Amino acid sequence: MSGKANEYPASVEADRRLLKFQTWEDYLDSLIEIADLRNLRSITSARTIAAFGYRANGDTLSEKEFYTRRAVIQEVVFPTVKPYVLVSEGTDVWDPFSRELAVREQANRLGIVQSIIFVRHYTKGGFEISGYIDYAHRLISEDWAPFFKTNKMLWPKLNDLGYYHWRHGTVRNNMTRNYKPTLDPDKGLLFQNRHDHKIICPDPYQDPGQNTTKFRVYSPRYTQIEIYDHTVRKKS
Repeated sequence: MSGKANEYPASVEADRRLLKFQTWEDYLDSLIEIADLRNLRSITSARTIAAFGYRANGDTLSEKEFYTRRAVIQEVVFPTVKPYVLVSEGTDVWDPFSRELAVREQANRLGIVQSIIFVRHYTKGGFEISGYIDYAHRLISEDWAPFFKTNKMLWPKLNDLGYYHWRHGTVRNNMTRNYKPTLDPDKGLLFQNRHDHKIICPDPYQDPGQNTTKFRVYSPRYTQIEIYDHTVRKKS
């Protein structure tokens, strides 16, 4: 399978370097050359030269751009821990798939387990829509009350970890909060966990990977469901 992986805004992966600068002035200081200080004899003047873009190989960030992009990468690398509510708690979940996700909700919200869900559907016209979903990512990015309380069906979205709409010829592989898709010449599509860097292999004929278990769910409402439960080994 092939597809272009979407990036977070402002090329977040390349912006990790901004974390070592606490202020925009610190960032500008990193661009200043020794000759600037010798010739200008003023750190303020040297920063002005850097701010105009004369001391960078690429575009020099403005003050607003620096703080905006630094805030984005800060949240990705060191996500804010927020209180959560178990949406599935106390609900009458009758669908087997919904029950399995209810069992996994707390562990995914806590970051202990980060499950990948593969879902395959067929539309009324007989066309396949399937995809891979980063469950922990979706739990914090949308309201799951309709899914657990009214048994709303789960469909892959264009911005999920993987999305395939065979009628439209749409193939998407996207980086999410917890996973980065990669293509291996032998194993095909793989997912790398962004916290412990372990590889998850969704190929049904291969081992799913270290600290990962695969579980098939049978539900009358879905054509195929596979859940890959990855236990995250975070550094102490």
